[in-house]
Amino acid sequence: MMDGGMHNEQWAVKVPRILGEETRQRLIAEGRLDFSLKPRHDGEFVVFPVTSGEEDHYREIFEAHRDRLAALPRHDLVGSIAILQEPDPEAAGLLLSSRNGITTVLAPVSPVSGEYRVRKLQILAGIPTTETIVHEYGHRFRIDLAKAYFSQRLATERQRVANLAGNDETVLDMFAGVGPFAITLAGKARFVAAIDVNPWAVLLLRENCLLNRAGNVLPILADSRKVANLFHWVYDRVVMNLPLSAIDFIGEAFRVCRPGGTIHLYCLASDKQEYYDRIMEYPAETLIEHVVRSYSPGKWHIVYDIGVGEKGG
Repeated sequence: MMDGGMHNEQWAVKVPRILGEETRQRLIAEGRLDFSLKPRHDGEFVVFPVTSGEEDHYREIFEAHRDRLAALPRHDLVGSIAILQEPDPEAAGLLLSSRNGITTVLAPVSPVSGEYRVRKLQILAGIPTTETIVHEYGHRFRIDLAKAYFSQRLATERQRVANLAGNDETVLDMFAGVGPFAITLAGKARFVAAIDVNPWAVLLLRENCLLNRAGNVLPILADSRKVANLFHWVYDRVVMNLPLSAIDFIGEAFRVCRPGGTIHLYCLASDKQEYYDRIMEYPAETLIEHVVRSYSPGKWHIVYDIGVGEKGG
């Protein structure tokens, strides 16, 4: 029974207490935890207030934080770094003072662009750094947001793909970045080839392999347009997490993925089945589309799970 304070109805996520901190961090990373309301305990469960409902969510009554009745500015959280959508020093100061664990507040001053997929960032408050450590489902990743792109919003998606993977697979991560997909999959795979064209990303990837004792991951500095000619290997699973242009590499992925294998192609799309025709130019035996998250009004971050068929002569 709640006492005192204001009570509000909001969407809720209920999980066992043992998963409470992991779930809290995931909801923060996804930008969905409602900080104006207090999570509460329900027996052996924790109930979190969230800003949007999904299929397994429901409505609950929560007590409001007396000192957080005004919503915090919208932001993404990467480790101890908060990233605002706009360079707003006042909002940055509010975040820094209101959230334990935030040491730096940044804002992008350019879009993600260029061969290395990075963006320029402005330090608005806190410690002047772009480096942090991200904890994700038992893994640790050293990140430098000025040198290599990273999104903690894909933490749940990385777990989904890892749960689909079979034991002893060979995996190719075509756009590995600092290694979150590669290292997550390394727990089940026999071998993971992790490729990126950004030398800073590959250096961080090497360090993250050591941090996570992922000795079966091979970091490779290379252009994925030439992946079929690198080692003449074939793979059971190929990950293509480059939403702005991965579709342009789909031919390379089919060349190196064995019949019966799986390709995970990540794209930004304005319509369902937007890339079906391009994918079906290749021997795709099965094709399943999932929405990962909303990216912007009228555009979604989606993944195509592609089952590779026989390639013929």
